[in-house]
Amino acid sequence: MDIKYDLSSYTRVLKLASTPDWEEFSQIALIAGAGIVLVGILGFLIAFVMGFVPGGL
Repeated sequence: MDIKYDLSSYTRVLKLASTPDWEEFSQIALIAGAGIVLVGILGFLIAFVMGFVPGGL
């Protein structure tokens, strides 16, 4: 484990990183929000179906 090499790698990555502009941020937020909603709907549907299965929830 070479700490000096690791720190230089982290520094290089931080120098290359940039703050996204508003268009890029809003697109990422929209996709992430859609994913969260999709997972929520899927969980709701599974719970709803398990309510009708004998021995379910």
